[in-house]
Amino acid sequence: MDLNQRASGVLLHITSLPGPHGVGDFGPDAYHFVDWLVSSGQHLWQLLPMSPIGPGDSPYQSVSAFAGSPLMVALEPLIERGWLALAEVPAFDSQRVDFARVTPWRMQQLRAAAAGFQARAGAAERAALGAWCEQESGWLDDYALFMALEAAHAGRPWWTWAQGLARREPAALQAARAEHRAEIEFWQFAQWCFDTQWRSIKAYAHERGVSIMGDLPIFIAHHSADCWVRPDLYLLDEQFQPTVVAGVPPDFFSATGQRWGNPLYRWERMAAEGYRWWVDRVRRALAHADVFRIDHFRGFAGYWEVPASCPTAIEGRWVTGPGRALFDAIEAELGALPIVAEDLGLVTADVEELRDGLGLPGMRILQFGFSDDATHAFLPHNYVRNTVVYTGTHDNDTARGWWDAAPQRERAFAGSYLHASARDIHWGMIRAASASVANLAIFPLQDVLGLDGRYRMNVPGVMGNGNWTWRFDWRQVGAEPARVLGLITAACGRGPMELLHLPNYVPRPRKVRRRSA
Repeated sequence: MDLNQRASGVLLHITSLPGPHGVGDFGPDAYHFVDWLVSSGQHLWQLLPMSPIGPGDSPYQSVSAFAGSPLMVALEPLIERGWLALAEVPAFDSQRVDFARVTPWRMQQLRAAAAGFQARAGAAERAALGAWCEQESGWLDDYALFMALEAAHAGRPWWTWAQGLARREPAALQAARAEHRAEIEFWQFAQWCFDTQWRSIKAYAHERGVSIMGDLPIFIAHHSADCWVRPDLYLLDEQFQPTVVAGVPPDFFSATGQRWGNPLYRWERMAAEGYRWWVDRVRRALAHADVFRIDHFRGFAGYWEVPASCPTAIEGRWVTGPGRALFDAIEAELGALPIVAEDLGLVTADVEELRDGLGLPGMRILQFGFSDDATHAFLPHNYVRNTVVYTGTHDNDTARGWWDAAPQRERAFAGSYLHASARDIHWGMIRAASASVANLAIFPLQDVLGLDGRYRMNVPGVMGNGNWTWRFDWRQVGAEPARVLGLITAACGRGPMELLHLPNYVPRPRKVRRRSA
């Protein structure tokens, strides 16, 4: 995707899609959503990280920076291929993901499908799986072994395993691969299903003019295959415990800052290897998306280092990051990088210099623009073209939720600026973002649907609280949101102009029969 083109899109995570199996996945509704995007004149579908979820059900604390979430694997193609017989489906909540209930049931079905594959797959299917495993072996072999060992150790973190395994002694690893061969093959099968199913959706989107924006977290989780495989790349002590951890200082979201707890990189060691780990990680990200938002971009210029002994992030300090050298190394191997820099928070001159020197678009959050006066950089009349404007992100309240909670002064400012009120504040924000000079405008689906704060995706720094669980239902959508979004998009030069000339235009996305993957 050309980040300099004028376009717009919708932010919706895969897990928020409708579907009968408890959590959004790569099934028929993913294809239907692509059709809905087309019908509303959109050219971009932005996702959150598709990696396996971690503590708090967050995709930003994953067991792997390379693997995909097995919860996203659709069951329909597994049934169609004869690998899975689904006799009964529990009555799952269609509005929220109950991960504690859904995850074990979904994994049980995936294991049944893997057994069905072993028993009934044809020669061509086995060859396809074998070829894919060989192609992805650089990360897949260690990830699958890590997951097998995690299961064998009842989920305990890797640094508590037997010393031979924790320290990756060759004899211990060889014995573990032999002992857990069947479990390793299951995790390889699950990742193959993820990749092949997502590849089909991505191709379907491309055929209809829709590009995919992914999301790349800057840090990895301590309990992860990445950290287990290369602990020397992180600031850990002799017992593999972090000496310092990642976070951000006190800000709009938290008076004590956010102590994320991720281990921090040994950047000098990564630099000595030509940033090989990062090159491989970005290559994998580009296999899944056409462009990706890189989370916490400012951490590449300077990051907040928190002593591991501190319970909050207040006592941290700024440390210089790798800067341009990292991106130059990646570009030297992969070419120009289609990156959106998430440059929110405390943006200092070094962050701006790195972003602008690389020619990357930054982000503007329209909700934030009304907290000061007309000079605020997040107000549309102050934008530059090389920008991505959001009404809000997954970490913000919805537009209506923001309005309901905003101080009266901010509501008055926004109402005057957007010519909107509580009833249509979401359309006022979408219209202003679309009319701005920013090359890209992106709106969470909650804002397109005019949903209030009960439907936000995440509250930063808070575990639980319904975070990451929101799902929508097609009955909530109807024809009107796509019709209005299509008209705004066309009028602002971000979508097909013919949408303006269709009498009584009503989008009718075609319900597709999802192709087997």
